[in-house]
Amino acid sequence: MNELPRDLPILERRAVRVVVTDGTDRVLLFHTRDPDHPRLGTWWELPGGGMDPGETYRDTAVRELREETGIVISADQVGAPNWRRRASFLHRQLRHVQDEVVVAVRLAGPGPDVDEAHRLDYEREDYFGFRWWPLPEVVASRERFYPGQLPRLITRFLAGTEIDEPFELWS
Repeated sequence: MNELPRDLPILERRAVRVVVTDGTDRVLLFHTRDPDHPRLGTWWELPGGGMDPGETYRDTAVRELREETGIVISADQVGAPNWRRRASFLHRQLRHVQDEVVVAVRLAGPGPDVDEAHRLDYEREDYFGFRWWPLPEVVASRERFYPGQLPRLITRFLAGTEIDEPFELWS
């Protein structure tokens, strides 16, 4: 692993990110910022978050999707954790170091609007928009994403390829 910056206290955790696609092959991404680190600008991010004690990756995906988007799914709709990664990023006053799995969830029909009712307070501040992106636009985009390699890896991931991504020092 690359040397971690010694900038803030470290929070190590396991996390799950969710590639949500709809019936028209669009991908749900949040437009995101960190009010404590304006120099990072804005980026597009997959839904997801840290695993609570006793949760499986499927439990986490179901909970995070409901909290962050209002989309209710069952655990059997969550795909296998075929994309594995370790990453570090700044968030508020902590440096996160995360062992992440990325899973796929496919919805029938067009993607719904996001319902923010169950979001945590910081999520209401951090996520200031969302968009259902056509897959080719994600792949071709020059925007900034989390995970950083999302445009390069998403097509392979959705095709079922196993991905073990090297460590990413995202911020």
